[in-house]
Amino acid sequence: MHIAVSGNIGSGKTTLTRLLAKHFKWQTHFEDVDTNPYLHSFYEDMQRWSFNLQIYFLNSRFRQIVEIRKSGKAVIQDRTIYEDANIFAPNLHDMNLMTTRDYENYRSLFDLMASFIQPPDLLIYLRASVPTLVRQIQKRGREYETAIRIDYLKGLNDRYESWISQYTIGKLLIVDVDNKNFEEKPEDMEEVIEKINAQLHGLV
Repeated sequence: MHIAVSGNIGSGKTTLTRLLAKHFKWQTHFEDVDTNPYLHSFYEDMQRWSFNLQIYFLNSRFRQIVEIRKSGKAVIQDRTIYEDANIFAPNLHDMNLMTTRDYENYRSLFDLMASFIQPPDLLIYLRASVPTLVRQIQKRGREYETAIRIDYLKGLNDRYESWISQYTIGKLLIVDVDNKNFEEKPEDMEEVIEKINAQLHGLV
């Protein structure tokens, strides 16, 4: 079984992924942040490194999906390959931070990869307002994220909402996280767990 957690930068994907994995005894596949060789460079010069970063993520997530399906185990994944292609890459292109030539090359590669993979059995989308994203980003204090612009986060949020509104390839659970604290409020966590059980097993 393949569960995936999607959402904007700072929406709480990693935290929820970790907590759900602990509760359900699922294996985890986290986003490659700490060892990503392009992330710091990207936030310093988005135009120069956008294509390199997106190709790196595309390769990394494709490998994750192959490993998840081969394992035959229940796995929860932090962010999906679909977000890269439907949100991050086109957003960079529209902001003139990725050339049309590079974007078309990227998109062609994604379309080929997508034809070989299955979507998650359940996609959990964490919906967060921009103020919540900014607060969470500041709280975790990653140095390279200090350069993230508000308009960049807003553009991503708009694209997330558009993507989610048209998501039909699998089961979907939307979680509004603006007033949630999964680590400190057990009732918030229990509510999500109940909803996941309902989606996966029809339990209420």
